[in-house]
Amino acid sequence: MKYAVLNLPRTSESELTYGSSFVLLLRHPVYAWLGLRPVLAQHTAAEHAAIQRWAAGRSSLVEIGVAEGVSAMALREGMVENGTLYLIDPFHLSRVPALNFMKRAAHRAVGTCRRGNVVWIERFSQEAARSWNAPIDLLMIDGDHSGSAVERDWNDWSRFVEPGGVVIFHDARVFEGGWPRPEWGPVRLVNRLFRNGQAPEWMIAEEIHSLCIVERRKR
Repeated sequence: MKYAVLNLPRTSESELTYGSSFVLLLRHPVYAWLGLRPVLAQHTAAEHAAIQRWAAGRSSLVEIGVAEGVSAMALREGMVENGTLYLIDPFHLSRVPALNFMKRAAHRAVGTCRRGNVVWIERFSQEAARSWNAPIDLLMIDGDHSGSAVERDWNDWSRFVEPGGVVIFHDARVFEGGWPRPEWGPVRLVNRLFRNGQAPEWMIAEEIHSLCIVERRKR
């Protein structure tokens, strides 16, 4: 399945742009499910490559917030052959839950890669965390972007990340030509924890466009 990534620089305050304006005319996920347009990423080509690269060699990966599944595709393409990718998203915004074309498009997109195993957890992240007890070597936080929700995801899930494991924050950096804003929840949390030294057990491993990747220091 083809996918479309975001173009830079962003030229409009109201719209993210892709390689073709045609995809924006067919924005509803039903068109992706029908195969009339590619699934839409919320990240750039460089971010996609970084997600793949950081997934390499990882065997227990968790993504919070799946949307149409493009970042999950990148994680699955990079992970080890016998790894497991856990995808957490309630897919609760569909007007017709029985149809839910975003979920259908995401399942189809992620299914185009057969590497490893995929476990779909159709729950809110805070609900899924209550029964979670497995180690994680890559966590991607890309769910609710409000300040309280991002901090809750960090507090709920980062404790399971092993030393040497990483957390990828999406929409967490302000950069020239980009879309995140200083007041966004991920931007503020990343600045407070990792730029101002409130999380000394972690270090920034890479930053590219809106992504900030932090690594848990090895003991």
